[in-house]
Amino acid sequence: MAVFEHNYRRYAGPLTPEWSRFLVIPRHAYRDILRSKLFIAFFVACFLPLLVEAILIYLRHNVNALAILKFDIRQLLPIDATFFQTFGGIQGGLAFLVTLLIGPPLVARDLRNNALPLYLCRPFSRAEYVFGKMSVVLFLLSTITWIPGLVLFLFEAYLEGFSWLADNLWLANAIFFSSIMWILLLTLLSQTISALVKWRMAASAALLALYLIPSVFGEVINQMFATRWGHIISINALRDSVTAGLFGTFEPATRQISFSGERISNEPPLWCSWFVLFLICAICLAILSRRVKAYEVVS
Repeated sequence: MAVFEHNYRRYAGPLTPEWSRFLVIPRHAYRDILRSKLFIAFFVACFLPLLVEAILIYLRHNVNALAILKFDIRQLLPIDATFFQTFGGIQGGLAFLVTLLIGPPLVARDLRNNALPLYLCRPFSRAEYVFGKMSVVLFLLSTITWIPGLVLFLFEAYLEGFSWLADNLWLANAIFFSSIMWILLLTLLSQTISALVKWRMAASAALLALYLIPSVFGEVINQMFATRWGHIISINALRDSVTAGLFGTFEPATRQISFSGERISNEPPLWCSWFVLFLICAICLAILSRRVKAYEVVS
């Protein structure tokens, strides 16, 4: 068939850099997420603990406020590792709820609508596709975990002085690495479940069950055998152990009172908790590598 018109030309305009092409995925994902006013309201409410703890830090250094309140808040609320660990625990719980809302539909929607071939025929790889989806959760969780945690740390350092900053710089590392560990775990779990379960409600229910059911079984094991090794199958307990290790508050032995008397049971070693967390992440990556792939239907 003869072609008489030769008006078609190759695109000669500016090209997007290769390293940033995957950013089109989170850009459109954020657009869908921010359409929900309920989610925006909940996400803003996640910053209330930051406001409360910032006020507590300020009151601790305000002489006039202490005189009005007529009690010494310095002794009542010391700003130490436990203070920042408690803030991280609260924000970690809120991070799980945010993940429960936004994580499951990210990959499930593409798999349900057979959209992966359309994504992967574009100039980015499977790894960039997965990272683009993960970056949606990573960014939103970072804004409510380690970023406000470091803001509180810097605020306390500003009020205390450089000497406090130099002596407690390790706290900033603990805040950052404990939050990053939890964020990566939640992100990988949510994306893996999203890749396995194509329906949003079922994926959210599966993520919630994966968080709650092992914790219940772990506590049953602890009570039956008077041990703490049941925590090794609980995601929340693993996170608490690793976080306590980073903040220097980990207690390897725990006293328990049973019907036969008081017993001392040992927590799983920190290296076991780290190993199980790395194992979970490796399994999630293997499943994502297997599930996220383009296919061609040949008739």
